[in-house]
Amino acid sequence: MTVTAVIAEDEAPQRAELRAILAELWPDLLVLAECADGTAALAAVKRHRPDVAFLDIRMPGASGLDVARAAGSQAHIVFITAFDEFAVQAFEDGAADYLLKPVSRDRLNAAILRLKGRLASGKPIDLSALLARLETQPPTPAHRIRWITASVGAAVRMIPIDEVLFFQSQNKYTRVVTAGEEAHIRMPLKELIGQLDPEMFWQVHRGALVNASAIRVAKRDEDGKLQLHITGKMETLAVSPTYAGRFKSL
Repeated sequence: MTVTAVIAEDEAPQRAELRAILAELWPDLLVLAECADGTAALAAVKRHRPDVAFLDIRMPGASGLDVARAAGSQAHIVFITAFDEFAVQAFEDGAADYLLKPVSRDRLNAAILRLKGRLASGKPIDLSALLARLETQPPTPAHRIRWITASVGAAVRMIPIDEVLFFQSQNKYTRVVTAGEEAHIRMPLKELIGQLDPEMFWQVHRGALVNASAIRVAKRDEDGKLQLHITGKMETLAVSPTYAGRFKSL
């Protein structure tokens, strides 16, 4: 019997990586659709009625939870998430599997083995109670993103958040600076702020967020303006008067 699937992940590099690993670990799996947003995923689930749905929890258009609800009891669900609290809840409930971004080969292989067991046992488990709990769960610091998918020249790579020294607005992009490289993302700084731990990343200017642990020293220049010197970097970051309160002892 051929097992069918739908993949829904809004970030193209991560979607392609998941598809490639699935092809290697589960070559008999027939992927009927790869969706870049929740709206397309809803349509694909309705049209194809897949046996398995790999769903990113947070997507534009509709969330993975919305798509899982629409799938009802027709599909076995595997959630894809960068947010640990969703994953832990889903795993402890036992009704759905999960993959943490970036998806690891070993974790996906374990999920595949469980899926095959569930497929052999019959009808998917009813997820309605689990979905209700996940949707009513209040925001916590665990919702913070752990990785950034960024363009580095012609390539795209996953950058762990704790490697980032600072983020800086730059035209239509946000500049991502680490100790060893620079990258760019399309997400505006104002949207990124809400997804970062405010204790780790401090906003020091309308167009800049800095990893507090990367601040080597804060000094005033000859004009009296506060400048941050970043560990391992020659350039400095200006602190606007709005955010200078963090450094009021200077």
